Amino acid sequence: MYFAALLTLTEDGWVASDTELDDVETLADLTDLAREASPDADTVLVFIEQEDAWFGIVRVEGEDDPRIFVSDGAAAARSSYGEILTKELLGDDRADETADLDALDLDGTEDGEPDDTEEETEAAAETVPAAPVGDRLILDDLGMSEEELLALDTDALTEIADALGASEVLEAVR
Repeated sequence: MYFAALLTLTEDGWVASDTELDDVETLADLTDLAREASPDADTVLVFIEQEDAWFGIVRVEGEDDPRIFVSDGAAAARSSYGEILTKELLGDDRADETADLDALDLDGTEDGEPDDTEEETEAAAETVPAAPVGDRLILDDLGMSEEELLALDTDALTEIADALGASEVLEAVR
């Protein structure tokens, strides 16, 4: 089970919205979703959490490349949305770089019969560190230091929202 939310920093403060990831198959899709949430090129944070197994943050500002942080690379790489983030962060060294995205189970349930795609995902996850990966300073200028970010465990998104002064708006979409 995933939870995903968009937090947009406007001149009036943080605005949060729940978001569906059903149509997200690539980092570009996720980035477009964030940019659509803020036509004024404000800072947008995309939070993705999988039942306290891992969380990810994608920060989008205007047309700049997105910044990404994932709390546990190996756990994230074993999930469809986490794999999108870890592949971007660590590259994809697998031989089949033209994997058919339609073959991936991106509906969030990740149930079903094991198939070659699932086995490939497991193999790729084994090469990803079971540690935080990505931009550890992603929230530094917004009120959460690298040390605070790395110390997060359970209920991380709530703690991040508290540090950013956005806990009320995040709770409204939960």
